[in-house]
Amino acid sequence: MLELENVNTYYGNIQALSNLSISIGEGEIITLIGANGAGKSTTLMTICGIVPALSGKITFEDERIERLSTDRIVAKGIIQVPEGRRIFPYLTVRENLDMGAYLRNDKAEIKRDIEYIFEIFPILAERRNQTGGTLSGGEQQMLAISRGLMGKPRLLLLDEPSLGLAPLIVTQIFSIIRKINEENDTTIFLVEQNANQALKVAHRGYVMETGRITLADTCENLMQNDDVRKAYLGV
Repeated sequence: MLELENVNTYYGNIQALSNLSISIGEGEIITLIGANGAGKSTTLMTICGIVPALSGKITFEDERIERLSTDRIVAKGIIQVPEGRRIFPYLTVRENLDMGAYLRNDKAEIKRDIEYIFEIFPILAERRNQTGGTLSGGEQQMLAISRGLMGKPRLLLLDEPSLGLAPLIVTQIFSIIRKINEENDTTIFLVEQNANQALKVAHRGYVMETGRITLADTCENLMQNDDVRKAYLGV
């Protein structure tokens, strides 16, 4: 579905991604793990065109997208849920969800999708008329993911969904990520510092260090890899 081939991205004169190659198959959950500052978020922003690739190829469903504007990439079905949630704090939960569907005009489907979101996140149904800024951190993360889902993504990019959340909420969020993948056949690219949870929920994983992929394998094999266990799993 998505392939990055030898992608190089810079911030000014500083190279953030170096010859980055990643492939994501339809229906997969793929995770990208690595230390803070390794280039994980930059990878997502490069896919979305927010930080353009200086060189290399990004192909989505057999179409080159590395030179497209961000709005055109979103229109093709690539939706990012950014780090730090970034919901609309002064809009209600329902209004945030409506904003997620701004490119759509299928009103009946939009209504069904909102009902589905309230089914998987019942707390959002209770808070539907509450402004986003008054929600807890976990509830805001649920809302951010839900707003992303309202765009009907072909590929959902999740950037650090567990950041700053209590362990119980983290477990709930990752359970929902798997549910979204299985029930909606939504392909997910998950960027996470919580390698333990990410490797448990994903099918395949990549390890990133200083803008480069240093290891790629099934998550099962990565969890048994001594280097991964020492560096990221605390074993």
